Amino acid sequence: MEQEEGQGCGGAALLPQVPATCELRKCAEQLQSRQRESRAAAMDGTARAVRGCLEQEGAQAELQPLLLLLLRLSRSCPFADIRDRSAGILRAVQDQNVKIPHPIGQGPSSFIPVKEILLEGQDDAERQLFIEAFMSTGRVDNVTMVMGLHPRYLESFWKTQYYLLQMDGPLPYHYRHYIALMAAARHQCSYLVGLHISEFLQVGGSPEWLNGLNSVPQKLKNLGEINKILAHRPWLITKEHIEELLRAGESSWSLAELIHAVVLLTHYHSLASFVLGCGLRPDLDQDGGFTFRPPSPRNCDSDSSCNSSGSEDTGNASTSREDLRELEVLMEKMKLLQEGRQSEEASQEEKASRFENEKRESLFVAPAADDNELLSSTNLSCFVEDADFGYKDFSRRGEQTPPTFRAQDYTWEDHGYSLINRLYPEVGQLLDEKFQVVYNLTYNTMAMHCDIDTSMLRRAIWNYIHCVFGIRYDDYDYGEVNQLLERSLKIYIKTVACYPEKTTKRMYVCFWRHFRHSEKVHVNLLLLEARMQAALLYALRAITRYMT
Repeated sequence: MEQEEGQGCGGAALLPQVPATCELRKCAEQLQSRQRESRAAAMDGTARAVRGCLEQEGAQAELQPLLLLLLRLSRSCPFADIRDRSAGILRAVQDQNVKIPHPIGQGPSSFIPVKEILLEGQDDAERQLFIEAFMSTGRVDNVTMVMGLHPRYLESFWKTQYYLLQMDGPLPYHYRHYIALMAAARHQCSYLVGLHISEFLQVGGSPEWLNGLNSVPQKLKNLGEINKILAHRPWLITKEHIEELLRAGESSWSLAELIHAVVLLTHYHSLASFVLGCGLRPDLDQDGGFTFRPPSPRNCDSDSSCNSSGSEDTGNASTSREDLRELEVLMEKMKLLQEGRQSEEASQEEKASRFENEKRESLFVAPAADDNELLSSTNLSCFVEDADFGYKDFSRRGEQTPPTFRAQDYTWEDHGYSLINRLYPEVGQLLDEKFQVVYNLTYNTMAMHCDIDTSMLRRAIWNYIHCVFGIRYDDYDYGEVNQLLERSLKIYIKTVACYPEKTTKRMYVCFWRHFRHSEKVHVNLLLLEARMQAALLYALRAITRYMT
């Protein structure tokens, strides 16, 4: 999309609609209390601030951010007293013939029906996690809402992200948020870029930096090269890239700073995959999340689906006979493979050959031409260098390819974990826990069936993601990938892992039509973590080679 004359970087469009006033910050901070009386007093203060704006001529600039805060609180605050009071204040404002903001779209995701993600339906553990998120950041964002379908994972994810952004570490806080938005911009993820622009400004970052990489210190600008490599072709990173960043000079990085930056980059590249893979909408107070126009009767989301009915919930609300048959076939394959494992195991040569076959076949797994629609028209190119650089299949025909990364030669458990822990204490432990939680996460269900061992299916998904990034496990039979992963699921996995900005609702709807939405979110969690671990392994191996 070409910029209009005089139009700058899309980062400007993602700036807070109105600069946050001291009054707004004070109102928001006072609401982050576990005491009901304190929250009531804070809401009284917010109501007074709104009344003051209404009574004052020309106070629209101060009123709008207060109304957006109230809109967000009325829909996503984990405390019912704040939700109800916020909605009441908005109604009172509207009764005075003042326009109030309304959500654009229903719920946190344009792919997942809002009824699947309701605050009222939370169990105690999930609600407590949302309360902790609200107490820490003053919001329950859409990422947290959707990840809340899997509370055990959300708890581990939240601890890790909080440590990376909020706790003591090698990098200053404004650098952390700027690196996050640089990473998200590689995949045109305006949702994450917008969130971290706000966070960057809140921790004292210079607004000038939001003009793009040409306005930031050379030290941050130098990170652009490994940002693009880790985002799109992590197998290309070498010890020379590391050496260049650590080279003595005013703009050099320390090893501890670089580890922090690499973990942030890989975290936000992968989180962009989750955001785009689940079709997350902007938060209600973000650009694109609200409108001041009166709501019209809700139109059905018109994204094309896999059958002629055009139903948003194809394969979730109602399960066709064909879908049931697909599920039965998948379960039968799992049973046969389990029995085959016990009777006869493929040789190492055969396993290696099957990996190469799977890697070659992945070349043909790509979204259809009519699926190449971008979800975001916001231009974020000012935050990236070499914007045309993207994923390129690890094993293109007729081209010399890098050697396969044998997972046993450089493992997370034996090498990556200890290196991170040595240079950035506790982060290795947090990442390891997160990888373990998602890899072992199971409810022993498949669609409507219970007491099912899904470990084989989860491992196939994890190893296929690593396969498209060139990583092979010697002890795994890649023939299982072809048996267990249908083509529509492979297309979805490869798109979300490699070029998530091309993900469409059609792709989401078309795989596993008989499974629950929470199970599809589970696939996205596996995607997030497997992708992050793959990029980390390449980066940490390069750092290890530099150090030895």
